[in-house]
Amino acid sequence: MSRGRGLAADPPRYHLRLFVAGTSPLSLRTIQVLRRLCGRYLAGRVDLEVVDIYQQPELAERDQILAAPTLVKLAPLPLRRLIGDLSDERQVLRALALPLEDTDGE
Repeated sequence: MSRGRGLAADPPRYHLRLFVAGTSPLSLRTIQVLRRLCGRYLAGRVDLEVVDIYQQPELAERDQILAAPTLVKLAPLPLRRLIGDLSDERQVLRALALPLEDTDGE
């Protein structure tokens, strides 16, 4: 009896937590950029939490967040952090360990 081992495994589900500082233009732009990237590369397989460090400082303290914006990839492991501007799509994809094949250029 075949066990279906030849079939590709389901792609992993991602759990991301983005820490921002209030509703500053940088925070709003970072949220927008990340949502666009998630829609393009992780559609249907991402849980994205946005945490305002002013509204929920205990979460920032618990996760040892020292700067905002900070993106934390909680799953799949390994845990990764990306601090600062998320406008460099290739850098974000690398931090999330996603293939770069769909990006413009190379």
